[in-house]
Amino acid sequence: MEDDLVRKISTHPKYLELKAKRSAFGWWLTLAMMVVYYGFILLVAFNKPFLSQRLGEGVMTMGIPIGFGVIVFTVVITAFYVLRANSQYDELTEAVRKGVLK
Repeated sequence: MEDDLVRKISTHPKYLELKAKRSAFGWWLTLAMMVVYYGFILLVAFNKPFLSQRLGEGVMTMGIPIGFGVIVFTVVITAFYVLRANSQYDELTEAVRKGVLK
């Protein structure tokens, strides 16, 4: 019974659509995160004078808001993924469940 269920799910057209959409979107988000994170790391490694520029008369440098931006970017793309998962992926998952359990 379990092998039959796995076969039904893995060959269901909506499951294949879900798998393709989720994988493609995940890779784009991974690429975006890597560009932002490694871009920051490269700045730290190769452009310390830029990051150490003071903002105003205080002790804050350019590196602090840029580093904070990396953290905010992570939260934003996570929220973006959750919104996409709750709208599109949940609908496809439900379609697969209904189609397989007929």
